[in-house]
Amino acid sequence: MSYIAPVKDMLFNIEHLAGIAQIAQLPGFEDADLDTAQAVLEESAKFNEGVLSPLNWAGDQNPTSWKDGVVTATPGFKEAFKLFAEGGWQGLQHPTEFGGQGLPKTIGSVCGEMQNSANMSFALCPLLSDGAIEALLTAGSDELKATYLEKLVSGEWTGTMNLTEPQAGSDLAMVRTRAEPQPDGTYKVFGTKIYITWGEHDMADNIVHLVLARVQGAPEGVKGISLFVVPKFLVNADGTLGARNDVHCVSIEHKMGIKASATAVLQYGDGMAASIADSTGPGAVGYLVGQENRGLEYMFIMMNAARYGVGVQGIAIAERAYQKAASFARDRVQSRPVDGSINASAPIIHHPDVRRMLMTMRAYVQGCRALASVAASAFDVAHHHPDSQARKEQQTFYEFMVPLIKGFSTEMSLEVTSMAVQVHGGMGFIEETGVAQYYRDAKILTIYEGTTAIQANDLVGRKTSRDGGQAAKAIAAQIAVTVADLRASGTPDALAVAQRLDTARAALVDVIEFVAGSTKASPNAVFSGSVPYLMLAGNVMAGWQMARALLVAQQAVADGKEVAFMQAKVVTARFYADHILTKAQGLRDSIVEGADSVTALALDAF
Repeated sequence: MSYIAPVKDMLFNIEHLAGIAQIAQLPGFEDADLDTAQAVLEESAKFNEGVLSPLNWAGDQNPTSWKDGVVTATPGFKEAFKLFAEGGWQGLQHPTEFGGQGLPKTIGSVCGEMQNSANMSFALCPLLSDGAIEALLTAGSDELKATYLEKLVSGEWTGTMNLTEPQAGSDLAMVRTRAEPQPDGTYKVFGTKIYITWGEHDMADNIVHLVLARVQGAPEGVKGISLFVVPKFLVNADGTLGARNDVHCVSIEHKMGIKASATAVLQYGDGMAASIADSTGPGAVGYLVGQENRGLEYMFIMMNAARYGVGVQGIAIAERAYQKAASFARDRVQSRPVDGSINASAPIIHHPDVRRMLMTMRAYVQGCRALASVAASAFDVAHHHPDSQARKEQQTFYEFMVPLIKGFSTEMSLEVTSMAVQVHGGMGFIEETGVAQYYRDAKILTIYEGTTAIQANDLVGRKTSRDGGQAAKAIAAQIAVTVADLRASGTPDALAVAQRLDTARAALVDVIEFVAGSTKASPNAVFSGSVPYLMLAGNVMAGWQMARALLVAQQAVADGKEVAFMQAKVVTARFYADHILTKAQGLRDSIVEGADSVTALALDAF
């Protein structure tokens, strides 16, 4: 089946959970009301359903290729990217000053979900450009902004981020790419970068690499890393493209998923450019972003933007897999229903276990989508509210949610895409069915832009221990307000969800206190449960949003508005509470009481 964008569910979140009416009151967002959101989402759905989605299977079967340093995208991708840029989709959230549309993240993030559901390999290219744009907006000089931002925002050029090296994966203290200062204020960059998403391709006229490197004499470790703009083609004073820079793609990776996305090995300053007419000499010309030795600080701007975006990718691929599984379950005829309601073989959607899998998929996707939407709203308030205290509070909230959205939503996507294969049975194990691609594509999401363990370390160290758990407890207090609202509602569904949510909230608070109180004294005990803590927190936060959705939906049913859709929302929220939130207590017990058994076995026994 083809992809159908879940516009109605997205608009529900934007209106009722993210509060688009309040966002539209912020300076700069006056036109970004619900009508605008609906118009943008409907156009986005048309583009992604009609242009990007049909290329998804083709990209898996006919991946982007490399030959003699030239990378050629899957047939159709170049033309699709041209349409993407012409439609203004790259600049959706970026400032009007540089040619963007200046829309809030609350609207832009769901358009990103559509792109990733339609074609994740394709969507990775604009995702990396978004990160490069954010870094330049934050730390770039006026000259760098004037040279690069308009072209990046328009989609005429694309961006990358270059962190990883053969010897330096997550441990960026081991970065060895070097930058040599030149008399004209530029730098010559030398080194090898690996795993560079869309690091080379034929879809845009120029590629703007954001590269971590060490200036000669810089301190060892992460304190000695600087950030540089290193374009594929140098840019002349009049904005036209000049000489080919000394950065080259020496190979691309062969991967289990996202095969149409070129994952490049880039060589900086190997002298290959010397053999190309009108090129720079040995050494890639780079331009310092901000100040020397503050590169990791700037790169984290890109990484945080990308981490949120990867979490949205998890939601997106899970949505695509859910749609595929639900369609198959309606059509596939196998066996009589166990309740005898049909006296013949029937579509498998009649079987309770298939219904359980589909409901699990649906509840996970809707819960994580709601959480991402609420976080996007917090981001918008944090960056545009006139009151500094409101900005600070919402920034704290957003930063707490980012590792959850990245970690929980991507781990969720593995479970959901695996269930989609399971719903298909043996047919799911056959590539031609198409569902296996979603399973393979999803796996990278728990790895790149920081593994799940790295997100969990961030949650423990920066987001919980550093402030004694105060930010986390403040969010738990907000959940308690929702529990009270559910109880006040008094409906059977609301009361049942209130009980589940309150139990899960209490489990979360226990873990917050354990983490905040024990990280310094017993770091191994705390970090042995860091990923379970992330999964617990993500589960509770998504469940909280589903509870809020239930309150809105049951009132809408009572008012006779969108009754079928709203009733389905109530049922899905109840399912989430009964079948997913109930995992919280077990996670709490394993974290608080099970740490010793994690490290008890002698190392030589493994």
